[in-house]
Amino acid sequence: MSDQEQTRPAEDRSPPESERTPAESEQTPADGSGEPGGDPRAPAPQTPPRVPEAGEQEAAPAHRGPEVEELEDRWRRALADLDNLRKRHARELPREREAERAKVASAFLPVVDNLELALAHAGDGDPGAIVSGVRAVRDQAVEVLRSLGYPRHEETGVPFHPEQHEVVSVVDTPDAPAGTVIQVLRPGYGEAGHQLRPAAVVVSRKQE
Repeated sequence: MSDQEQTRPAEDRSPPESERTPAESEQTPADGSGEPGGDPRAPAPQTPPRVPEAGEQEAAPAHRGPEVEELEDRWRRALADLDNLRKRHARELPREREAERAKVASAFLPVVDNLELALAHAGDGDPGAIVSGVRAVRDQAVEVLRSLGYPRHEETGVPFHPEQHEVVSVVDTPDAPAGTVIQVLRPGYGEAGHQLRPAAVVVSRKQE
């Protein structure tokens, strides 16, 4: 083979431009770029990142570090402990309530016993002894209420306090300042903020 035949360029066997179909013309532009009429130096277009739609959760990362796993384990243990505490409280609450009711009832048993003794001696014909016995039982019941956290209040001459007193009547009294408790119709039990019932009182007002 001669040197001229070896250096001869390869023959272009592509059909002439006039014989190409329209589809081939669009796929292979004349300037040699990958897109019709495009610039071969232009960068290829990038697909924008897909935005998750509403209600669609993003996929969890494929790898989680040991710190994340430790935190998740501690979180699960805390939930289990809280659930156990709630169940234990639900089991113990009825027992605690029953124990408190039994405590209060036991405190009033001596009062009932003394009332029965007073009734047993009511036929002796001594009214003074009966009155004295009933008064002693009353004092004992008041002491039980005090031990349970509800002391008795029946003071007069003290300023009216809306948290401790319930006004039953208001009268004009020249001897007492306005807003003073001058009579207690029903004693109260307990302190402000921890009250069994307020005292029913008569309060003085300013004379016009």
